[in-house]
Amino acid sequence: MAATRRLQKELGDIRHSGLKSFRDIQVDESNILTWQGLIVPDSPPYNKGAFKIEINFPAEYPFKPPKINFKTKIYHPNIDEKGQVCLPIIAAENWKPATRTDQVIQTLIALVQDPDPDTPIRTDVVEEFIRDRKKFMKNAEEYTIRHALPRPEELPDTPTKKRKAKKKQV
Repeated sequence: MAATRRLQKELGDIRHSGLKSFRDIQVDESNILTWQGLIVPDSPPYNKGAFKIEINFPAEYPFKPPKINFKTKIYHPNIDEKGQVCLPIIAAENWKPATRTDQVIQTLIALVQDPDPDTPIRTDVVEEFIRDRKKFMKNAEEYTIRHALPRPEELPDTPTKKRKAKKKQV
């Protein structure tokens, strides 16, 4: 019950925050413990697509951390072939009940855009990341183009942009 109330509030906060790098959030209202959304990185090599993720919250949330899984394949040292993420903020030994979901998502976005060679889950990819950054960037970009989802359209989100969008439609 406490998890449901908190997640409803956090979901509302995230939806109203205008976070451009986490979009198209979908939640089954009958099961607020499972969220899906798109990570939309804005820097190379991942800015050529979007990545669907699923966040599963335990019934004991916020006393136990959520689990995040990439549903879209990604060539990344901290995300394995099954979509499991090595994200220290949600590791059981580091988890703090005061941590909010938006903080977890922002940490995930930062990790996607700036891989952490100190917490790899794919040793082959992290070796390439460390030894030959140019090759890593090329491989990651090609993999993104091949496997990632299309990026969602930019939506007008400010009054000025909305006015300009309306003028163009006339």
